[in-house]
Amino acid sequence: MKRNQKLGLVVLALVGLGALAYANRIYVLQYSLGWYTDIRHPRDAYRETPWVQGPATAAMPLAQRPPNIIVILADDLGINDVSTHGGGHTAEGVPTPNIDAIAREGVRFDQGYAGSAVCTVSRAALLTGRYPWRFGVEFTPTPGALARVAGELHASSNRANPVLIDSVAAKAAKDFDQLGMPASEVTMAEALKARGYRTLHIGKWHLGSTPEMRPKNQGFDESLFMESGLYLPQNDPRVVNSKQDFDPIDKFLWPNMRFGVSYNAGHWFEPNKYLTDYFTDEAVTAIRRNKNQPFFLYLAHWGVHTPLQASKEDYDALSHIPDHRRRVYAAMVRSVDRSVGRVLQTLKDEGLDQNTLVVFSSDNGAPGYLGIADVNQPYRGWKLTFFEGGLRVPYVAKWPGHITAGTHYPAPISNIDIMPTVLAAAGGKMPDDRPVDGVNLLPFLTDKPQAQPERALFWRDGPYRAMRDRQWKLISAEPPAKDWLFNLASDPTEKVNLAASEPKKLAELKAKMAAHHADMPSPLWASFIKIAVNIDKALNQADAPGDEYTYWHN
Repeated sequence: MKRNQKLGLVVLALVGLGALAYANRIYVLQYSLGWYTDIRHPRDAYRETPWVQGPATAAMPLAQRPPNIIVILADDLGINDVSTHGGGHTAEGVPTPNIDAIAREGVRFDQGYAGSAVCTVSRAALLTGRYPWRFGVEFTPTPGALARVAGELHASSNRANPVLIDSVAAKAAKDFDQLGMPASEVTMAEALKARGYRTLHIGKWHLGSTPEMRPKNQGFDESLFMESGLYLPQNDPRVVNSKQDFDPIDKFLWPNMRFGVSYNAGHWFEPNKYLTDYFTDEAVTAIRRNKNQPFFLYLAHWGVHTPLQASKEDYDALSHIPDHRRRVYAAMVRSVDRSVGRVLQTLKDEGLDQNTLVVFSSDNGAPGYLGIADVNQPYRGWKLTFFEGGLRVPYVAKWPGHITAGTHYPAPISNIDIMPTVLAAAGGKMPDDRPVDGVNLLPFLTDKPQAQPERALFWRDGPYRAMRDRQWKLISAEPPAKDWLFNLASDPTEKVNLAASEPKKLAELKAKMAAHHADMPSPLWASFIKIAVNIDKALNQADAPGDEYTYWHN
């Protein structure tokens, strides 16, 4: 009897130690990146950014100068977040009047598409005018260590499909900072700098953090670089947080993200206010310092990406929204719109608004892991999917005297079109030593527009691919081994899959898709995690038999 009791105690002890070790493993792997960041990059207190003062006087009258260029890119802002496109949050009293003003004074692109359904790939398309898989950028950088905890982090009784992990590829993955856009690409900043522009970057980059891949080596004269992803420290009295216990990404972000930026790759320091407002302050300063010379400003906001953090001021202004998560998110949208308004007002105050081309968009649609089921309505899908909810984004631009006010451009456009358009405005041309996928949109935005181009658009994420050819859209996934074919002219919300009933059209588009991808190089880094995404349900909604899903490869 005593022997059995001792054996039982030993077993219980081993089980307890095993459970403790397992719990510690998850704790350490979730939290260690944050502590590592603290050790490697201690943050200084706030200090002013020493933007270089431009010329005291202009070398020529404003009307004779090339236009200033401002590209404002929001993060994870869906088309339904902007009231000029219908705006779901408008019904809750959260319009976006400043983004709307760009459309009213310029053009609204009615079918604006992101270059991808995820950050890095979309941003690479924007800055090069090329499909990023032409130069090996196909996946978003992910730390290889994530593979060790991805299964546990994503384990949920709500999910019907497992996380698929390639442990061998994960072990072979390069360090996170080494994954990004190669310096051999010619960026919008490099092309404009060659034409005499002062080039400025503020905010998110997500295209590599080694010296050769950072903005300073990709054509930007000055860079205020977002080094980590908190809008304010969690316990700051000026912030209101919303944590999502159903989201493994959210659980990972809170302990690991920090509040810090750097100027020209220098020592990290903390901003002095809510991040969106801070970046806006710096954009205003940069514009004023460079008002007497042509400049290009790439203002890449972190808003409205998770973690969900609103300034208390914006949160308090939306007391009519009862749901806490929706209220925080809507407050974040409000802050991005206010930022746009302050940039536009600064241009007016400095007498620059008539000679500045302003473009506003988002890098992809809103994600399902927000837990806001109608965030991309009326479209299906989310960030990480190639359905319209993942790819359709707000797209507006203005350039007085060159883009006719109140224009609605009906044809599909993509991130790849921005660099050719911007360069044409500046009197330049795209590089002629490599394939260019985007087109200059300016000839289609005047009082007497040229005929709009008919061309296919493509998206790629490993074997998960999509294309749009006029009104037809094809999505092919592996896994699951499935095709979706939609006629967007009659079915813009992708409800009716015509793959079985339109075999000739399916074969035609699959052949075009195969031809486009036939000669592309291998990715610069391999995918090692595949995560199932329910197309029609937010992450806080349980999967059910018959739900449609795709796998995001990363």
